[in-house]
Amino acid sequence: MLETIVHSNLIWILLISFLATLVRSTLGFGESLVAVPLLLLFLPADVAVPLSVMLSVVVAALILLQDHNKVHFQSAKWLLLYAALGIPFGVLLLLYTDDTLIKIILGTLIVLYSLYSLFNKKNKVLDKDSKTWLQICGFLSGVLGGAYGLNGPPLVIYGNLRQWSATHFRATLQAYFLPASLLGLIGYYVKGLVTSEVHHYFLWALLTAIPATYLGRYLNKRMNNTRFFRYVYWGLVGVGILLVGTVLLE
Repeated sequence: MLETIVHSNLIWILLISFLATLVRSTLGFGESLVAVPLLLLFLPADVAVPLSVMLSVVVAALILLQDHNKVHFQSAKWLLLYAALGIPFGVLLLLYTDDTLIKIILGTLIVLYSLYSLFNKKNKVLDKDSKTWLQICGFLSGVLGGAYGLNGPPLVIYGNLRQWSATHFRATLQAYFLPASLLGLIGYYVKGLVTSEVHHYFLWALLTAIPATYLGRYLNKRMNNTRFFRYVYWGLVGVGILLVGTVLLE
């Protein structure tokens, strides 16, 4: 009986790894938003979360190997720096605020801003990197990442302001996520959370995650650049609804 359950869990983990990695490789972000909630249906949190971070490191590294020449390294560097300043504030937000209220407000703001960006025909455009916008988007990314693991929305805003192509956006975000995920993974190793069980599931998950990375690259390169951010913002609408929905269903 136990063997049957383990086998069934493994199949679901392979499917979840494929789906989450496909989302990340196609759009450049969003993998943890898919992976963690679904993995928690089959694994305890102290296994699911480190597993998701390990996959994030591999996916980011593969994408950078594929398309390192598409990375806006200057933008990624400053976004990561300002995000590092925002992470402690995110942790404080998580520890000392009403989690339910913050999630509802955050989810609502993500939905409203995404809908505004989708239907507003006169969105602001930056011809070159802006220190002010790098500070704002990088810092907010760190705050949201430190509090809820939601680094993506502010990065989407900056990429849209700069009018990056689908391939540039996908690649540049990995230059941000790779060091961020590596730091998180080191922390999990130090805390002893990366166990033999996590390694076991991780090695199996690579069987579907690696092919999904290449399929995502194929899909990303065939996206119409002028419509790419429409897909991304509709994805953020889904993220916002999911965030509010998880609170209402608790």
